[in-house]
Amino acid sequence: MIKSILITGGSGLVGKNFMEHKDIKNYNIFSPSHADVDLLKFDQINDFLKEKKPDLIIHAAGIVGGIQANIKNPVKFLTQNTDMGKNLLLAAQEQNIKRLINLSSSCVYPKNYTKPLNEELILTGELEPTNEAYAIGKIFTQKLCSYINSENFGFSYKTLIPCNLFGKFDNFDLESGHLLSNIINKIYNAKKNGNKKVQIWGDGSVRREFMYAADLADFLFYSIKNFEIIPSTLNVGIGHDYSVLDYYKAVAKSLSWKGDFIFDLSKPVGQKQKMVSIEKLKKTGWYSSTNLDVAIDLTVKYFDEECQNAL
Repeated sequence: MIKSILITGGSGLVGKNFMEHKDIKNYNIFSPSHADVDLLKFDQINDFLKEKKPDLIIHAAGIVGGIQANIKNPVKFLTQNTDMGKNLLLAAQEQNIKRLINLSSSCVYPKNYTKPLNEELILTGELEPTNEAYAIGKIFTQKLCSYINSENFGFSYKTLIPCNLFGKFDNFDLESGHLLSNIINKIYNAKKNGNKKVQIWGDGSVRREFMYAADLADFLFYSIKNFEIIPSTLNVGIGHDYSVLDYYKAVAKSLSWKGDFIFDLSKPVGQKQKMVSIEKLKKTGWYSSTNLDVAIDLTVKYFDEECQNAL
Protein backbone atom coordinates (compact mmCIF):
# COMPACT_ATOMS: atom_id res chain seq x y z
CA MET A 1 0.00 0.00 0.00
CA ILE A 2 1.23 3.48 -0.88
CA LYS A 3 1.31 5.76 2.15
CA SER A 4 4.25 8.11 1.58
CA ILE A 5 4.98 9.99 -1.63
CA LEU A 6 7.80 12.19 -2.84
CA ILE A 7 6.81 14.67 -5.54
CA THR A 8 9.53 16.64 -7.28
CA GLY A 9 8.62 20.00 -8.78
CA GLY A 10 6.17 20.73 -5.99
CA SER A 11 6.34 24.47 -6.70
CA GLY A 12 5.43 24.10 -10.38
CA LEU A 13 2.14 23.92 -12.27
CA VAL A 14 1.58 20.20 -11.77
CA GLY A 15 3.07 20.08 -8.28
CA LYS A 16 0.93 22.90 -6.86
CA ASN A 17 -2.24 21.46 -8.35
CA PHE A 18 -1.29 18.08 -6.90
CA MET A 19 -0.80 19.62 -3.45
CA GLU A 20 -4.25 21.25 -3.67
CA HIS A 21 -6.11 18.04 -4.50
CA LYS A 22 -8.73 16.86 -2.02
CA ASP A 23 -7.02 13.46 -1.58
CA ILE A 24 -3.69 14.91 -0.44
CA LYS A 25 -4.76 14.41 3.18
CA ASN A 26 -4.67 10.63 2.75
CA TYR A 27 -0.89 10.50 2.24
CA ASN A 28 2.36 11.56 3.82
CA ILE A 29 3.76 13.89 1.18
CA PHE A 30 7.38 14.98 0.78
CA SER A 31 7.72 18.03 -1.45
CA PRO A 32 11.21 19.45 -0.94
CA SER A 33 12.11 22.80 -2.44
CA HIS A 34 15.11 23.30 -4.71
CA ALA A 35 16.96 24.74 -1.70
CA ASP A 36 16.26 21.54 0.23
CA VAL A 37 17.16 19.09 -2.53
CA ASP A 38 18.91 20.04 -5.78
CA LEU A 39 18.04 17.37 -8.36
CA LEU A 40 21.13 18.35 -10.34
CA LYS A 41 23.22 16.92 -7.48
CA PHE A 42 23.01 13.15 -7.14
CA ASP A 43 24.27 13.01 -3.57
CA GLN A 44 21.55 15.35 -2.32
CA ILE A 45 18.66 13.38 -3.77
CA ASN A 46 20.26 10.06 -2.83
CA ASP A 47 20.65 11.16 0.80
CA PHE A 48 17.06 12.45 0.88
CA LEU A 49 15.66 9.18 -0.44
CA LYS A 50 17.82 7.16 1.95
CA GLU A 51 16.36 9.11 4.88
CA LYS A 52 12.70 9.34 3.81
CA LYS A 53 12.20 6.06 1.91
CA PRO A 54 8.94 7.06 0.17
CA ASP A 55 6.68 4.31 -1.15
CA LEU A 56 6.29 6.16 -4.45
CA ILE A 57 8.06 8.95 -6.33
CA ILE A 58 6.27 11.32 -8.72
CA HIS A 59 8.78 13.12 -10.92
CA ALA A 60 7.11 16.39 -11.95
CA ALA A 61 10.18 18.65 -11.87
CA GLY A 62 11.66 20.01 -15.05
CA ILE A 63 12.88 22.96 -17.04
CA VAL A 64 9.80 23.95 -19.03
CA GLY A 65 8.65 26.82 -21.20
CA GLY A 66 6.91 27.88 -24.36
CA ILE A 67 8.26 28.00 -27.89
CA GLN A 68 10.36 31.14 -27.30
CA ALA A 69 12.11 29.70 -24.25
CA ASN A 70 12.79 26.40 -26.02
CA ILE A 71 14.35 28.12 -29.02
CA LYS A 72 16.55 30.40 -26.88
CA ASN A 73 17.80 27.83 -24.33
CA PRO A 74 18.27 24.38 -25.92
CA VAL A 75 21.41 23.53 -23.92
CA LYS A 76 19.66 24.20 -20.62
CA PHE A 77 16.50 22.36 -21.65
CA LEU A 78 18.49 19.29 -22.73
CA THR A 79 21.14 19.00 -20.04
CA GLN A 80 19.15 19.95 -16.95
CA ASN A 81 16.12 17.80 -17.77
CA THR A 82 18.40 14.88 -18.56
CA ASP A 83 20.47 15.32 -15.40
CA MET A 84 17.44 15.64 -13.12
CA GLY A 85 15.86 12.50 -14.52
CA LYS A 86 19.09 10.53 -14.36
CA ASN A 87 19.96 11.54 -10.80
CA LEU A 88 16.50 10.90 -9.43
CA LEU A 89 15.99 7.52 -11.11
CA LEU A 90 19.43 6.17 -10.28
CA ALA A 91 19.12 7.32 -6.67
CA ALA A 92 15.69 5.68 -6.43
CA GLN A 93 17.14 2.48 -7.83
CA GLU A 94 20.02 2.58 -5.34
CA GLN A 95 17.60 3.07 -2.45
CA ASN A 96 15.38 0.21 -3.66
CA ILE A 97 12.33 2.40 -4.20
CA LYS A 98 10.29 0.27 -6.57
CA ARG A 99 7.44 2.53 -7.67
CA LEU A 100 7.85 5.75 -9.62
CA ILE A 101 5.69 7.89 -11.92
CA ASN A 102 7.64 9.97 -14.42
CA LEU A 103 5.88 12.87 -16.13
CA SER A 104 6.92 13.36 -19.73
CA SER A 105 5.51 15.57 -22.51
CA SER A 106 3.75 15.18 -25.85
CA CYS A 107 6.80 16.91 -27.35
CA VAL A 108 8.43 13.45 -27.44
CA TYR A 109 6.34 12.48 -30.48
CA PRO A 110 7.44 12.82 -34.12
CA LYS A 111 6.66 16.09 -35.87
CA ASN A 112 4.05 16.54 -38.59
CA TYR A 113 1.94 13.59 -37.48
CA THR A 114 -1.71 14.58 -37.89
CA LYS A 115 -3.44 11.54 -36.39
CA PRO A 116 -3.78 11.03 -32.62
CA LEU A 117 -0.32 10.24 -31.24
CA ASN A 118 -0.21 6.76 -29.73
CA GLU A 119 2.44 5.60 -27.28
CA GLU A 120 4.15 3.33 -29.81
CA LEU A 121 5.18 6.29 -32.01
CA ILE A 122 7.98 7.49 -29.71
CA LEU A 123 11.37 7.37 -31.49
CA THR A 124 9.78 6.53 -34.85
CA GLY A 125 10.44 9.89 -36.51
CA GLU A 126 12.14 13.28 -36.44
CA LEU A 127 11.27 15.60 -33.56
CA GLU A 128 9.85 19.11 -33.89
CA PRO A 129 12.99 21.35 -34.05
CA THR A 130 11.56 24.14 -31.88
CA ASN A 131 11.43 21.86 -28.82
CA GLU A 132 13.83 19.08 -29.78
CA ALA A 133 16.21 19.59 -26.84
CA TYR A 134 13.39 19.39 -24.29
CA ALA A 135 11.96 16.31 -26.00
CA ILE A 136 15.29 14.48 -25.97
CA GLY A 137 15.63 15.09 -22.24
CA LYS A 138 12.16 13.65 -21.66
CA ILE A 139 12.79 10.64 -23.90
CA PHE A 140 16.02 9.94 -22.01
CA THR A 141 14.19 9.75 -18.69
CA GLN A 142 11.42 7.57 -20.11
CA LYS A 143 13.92 5.10 -21.57
CA LEU A 144 15.88 5.03 -18.32
CA CYS A 145 12.65 4.07 -16.53
CA SER A 146 12.18 1.13 -18.88
CA TYR A 147 15.82 0.03 -18.61
CA ILE A 148 15.70 0.07 -14.80
CA ASN A 149 12.50 -2.01 -14.91
CA SER A 150 14.16 -4.56 -17.19
CA GLU A 151 17.24 -4.93 -14.96
CA ASN A 152 15.51 -4.95 -11.57
CA PHE A 153 12.85 -7.53 -10.70
CA GLY A 154 9.81 -5.99 -9.04
CA PHE A 155 10.57 -2.41 -10.10
CA SER A 156 7.74 -0.49 -11.76
CA TYR A 157 8.80 2.91 -13.10
CA LYS A 158 6.01 4.31 -15.28
CA THR A 159 5.83 7.29 -17.63
CA LEU A 160 2.76 9.46 -18.12
CA ILE A 161 2.66 11.68 -21.21
CA PRO A 162 0.25 14.58 -20.64
CA CYS A 163 -1.02 16.77 -23.42
CA ASN A 164 -0.45 20.52 -23.02
CA LEU A 165 -1.54 21.84 -19.64
CA PHE A 166 -2.82 25.14 -18.25
CA GLY A 167 -4.58 26.39 -15.15
CA LYS A 168 -3.97 27.79 -11.70
CA PHE A 169 -0.28 28.31 -10.86
CA ASP A 170 0.68 28.50 -14.54
CA ASN A 171 3.54 30.63 -15.85
CA PHE A 172 1.94 33.62 -17.59
CA ASP A 173 5.19 35.31 -18.61
CA LEU A 174 5.15 36.19 -22.32
CA GLU A 175 8.77 35.13 -22.81
CA SER A 176 8.78 31.78 -21.00
CA GLY A 177 5.13 30.76 -20.62
CA HIS A 178 3.08 28.34 -22.71
CA LEU A 179 0.48 29.18 -25.34
CA LEU A 180 -2.76 29.40 -23.37
CA SER A 181 -1.28 31.26 -20.41
CA ASN A 182 0.24 33.75 -22.86
CA ILE A 183 -3.11 34.21 -24.59
CA ILE A 184 -4.75 35.03 -21.27
CA ASN A 185 -2.02 37.53 -20.41
CA LYS A 186 -2.17 39.22 -23.83
CA ILE A 187 -5.94 39.59 -24.04
CA TYR A 188 -6.33 40.54 -20.37
CA ASN A 189 -3.88 43.40 -20.81
CA ALA A 190 -5.32 44.39 -24.18
CA LYS A 191 -8.67 44.88 -22.49
CA LYS A 192 -7.11 46.64 -19.49
CA ASN A 193 -5.15 49.04 -21.71
CA GLY A 194 -7.93 49.63 -24.24
CA ASN A 195 -6.07 47.94 -27.10
CA LYS A 196 -8.27 46.82 -30.00
CA LYS A 197 -5.81 44.38 -31.60
CA VAL A 198 -3.89 41.32 -30.37
CA GLN A 199 -1.16 39.61 -32.38
CA ILE A 200 -1.17 35.87 -33.10
CA TRP A 201 1.95 34.01 -34.24
CA GLY A 202 1.20 32.36 -37.58
CA ASP A 203 -2.26 32.18 -39.12
CA GLY A 204 -3.94 30.59 -36.11
CA SER A 205 -4.65 27.28 -37.85
CA VAL A 206 -2.22 24.99 -35.98
CA ARG A 207 -4.04 22.74 -33.54
CA ARG A 208 -3.24 21.92 -29.91
CA GLU A 209 -4.78 19.85 -27.14
CA PHE A 210 -4.94 21.47 -23.69
CA MET A 211 -6.08 19.94 -20.41
CA TYR A 212 -6.77 21.71 -17.13
CA ALA A 213 -3.83 20.99 -14.82
CA ALA A 214 -6.09 20.13 -11.88
CA ASP A 215 -7.42 17.23 -13.96
CA LEU A 216 -3.89 15.84 -14.38
CA ALA A 217 -3.46 16.10 -10.60
CA ASP A 218 -6.68 14.10 -10.27
CA PHE A 219 -5.29 11.42 -12.57
CA LEU A 220 -2.10 11.25 -10.51
CA PHE A 221 -4.16 10.38 -7.43
CA TYR A 222 -6.16 7.90 -9.52
CA SER A 223 -2.86 6.32 -10.56
CA ILE A 224 -1.68 6.10 -6.96
CA LYS A 225 -4.84 4.20 -6.00
CA ASN A 226 -4.76 2.03 -9.13
CA PHE A 227 -1.02 1.80 -9.69
CA GLU A 228 -0.95 -1.80 -10.90
CA ILE A 229 -3.39 -1.22 -13.81
CA ILE A 230 -1.57 1.83 -15.19
CA PRO A 231 0.49 0.92 -18.30
CA SER A 232 4.23 1.52 -18.29
CA THR A 233 3.76 4.34 -20.84
CA LEU A 234 0.46 6.19 -20.99
CA ASN A 235 -0.90 9.32 -22.65
CA VAL A 236 -3.11 11.56 -20.51
CA GLY A 237 -5.29 13.92 -22.51
CA ILE A 238 -8.82 14.93 -23.39
CA GLY A 239 -9.10 13.29 -26.82
CA HIS A 240 -9.76 16.37 -28.94
CA ASP A 241 -7.97 19.55 -29.95
CA TYR A 242 -8.67 23.12 -31.06
CA SER A 243 -6.94 25.60 -33.32
CA VAL A 244 -4.82 28.38 -31.83
CA LEU A 245 -7.40 30.85 -33.13
CA ASP A 246 -10.12 28.92 -31.26
CA TYR A 247 -8.18 29.39 -28.02
CA TYR A 248 -7.80 33.12 -28.65
CA LYS A 249 -11.53 33.42 -29.28
CA ALA A 250 -12.38 31.40 -26.16
CA VAL A 251 -10.21 33.63 -23.96
CA ALA A 252 -11.62 36.77 -25.60
CA LYS A 253 -15.12 35.51 -24.82
CA SER A 254 -14.20 34.76 -21.20
CA LEU A 255 -12.79 38.29 -20.81
CA SER A 256 -15.56 39.96 -22.86
CA TRP A 257 -12.88 41.53 -25.10
CA LYS A 258 -14.27 42.71 -28.45
CA GLY A 259 -11.08 43.49 -30.38
CA ASP A 260 -9.54 41.95 -33.51
CA PHE A 261 -6.65 39.59 -34.15
CA ILE A 262 -3.70 40.27 -36.44
CA PHE A 263 -1.50 37.47 -37.75
CA ASP A 264 2.31 37.53 -37.93
CA LEU A 265 3.21 34.89 -40.50
CA SER A 266 6.94 35.38 -39.93
CA LYS A 267 6.85 33.79 -36.46
CA PRO A 268 7.50 30.07 -35.73
CA VAL A 269 4.42 28.04 -34.76
CA GLY A 270 5.77 24.51 -34.25
CA GLN A 271 4.10 21.45 -35.71
CA LYS A 272 0.71 21.68 -37.41
CA GLN A 273 -1.15 19.43 -34.99
CA LYS A 274 -0.36 17.69 -31.70
CA MET A 275 -3.06 15.57 -30.09
CA VAL A 276 -2.44 12.42 -28.06
CA SER A 277 -4.38 9.20 -28.41
CA ILE A 278 -6.35 8.36 -25.25
CA GLU A 279 -7.38 4.81 -26.21
CA LYS A 280 -5.24 3.28 -23.46
CA LEU A 281 -6.33 5.96 -20.99
CA LYS A 282 -10.00 5.07 -21.56
CA LYS A 283 -9.28 1.50 -20.47
CA THR A 284 -8.18 2.74 -17.03
CA GLY A 285 -11.66 4.13 -16.41
CA TRP A 286 -10.56 7.73 -15.88
CA TYR A 287 -11.44 10.79 -17.94
CA SER A 288 -10.80 14.54 -17.76
CA SER A 289 -13.84 16.26 -16.26
CA THR A 290 -13.27 20.02 -16.73
CA ASN A 291 -14.43 21.40 -20.09
CA LEU A 292 -12.43 24.08 -21.87
CA ASP A 293 -14.70 27.08 -21.23
CA VAL A 294 -14.94 26.36 -17.50
CA ALA A 295 -11.17 25.78 -17.27
CA ILE A 296 -10.43 29.05 -19.08
CA ASP A 297 -12.84 30.97 -16.83
CA LEU A 298 -11.16 29.52 -13.72
CA THR A 299 -7.69 30.32 -15.04
CA VAL A 300 -8.63 33.88 -16.01
CA LYS A 301 -10.05 34.39 -12.53
CA TYR A 302 -6.80 33.10 -11.00
CA PHE A 303 -4.71 35.38 -13.25
CA ASP A 304 -6.83 38.40 -12.36
CA GLU A 305 -6.62 37.76 -8.62
CA GLU A 306 -3.06 36.45 -8.23
CA CYS A 307 -0.80 37.25 -11.18
CA GLN A 308 -1.55 40.25 -13.32
CA ASN A 309 0.05 42.85 -11.05
CA ALA A 310 3.30 40.85 -10.94
CA LEU A 311 3.83 40.84 -14.71
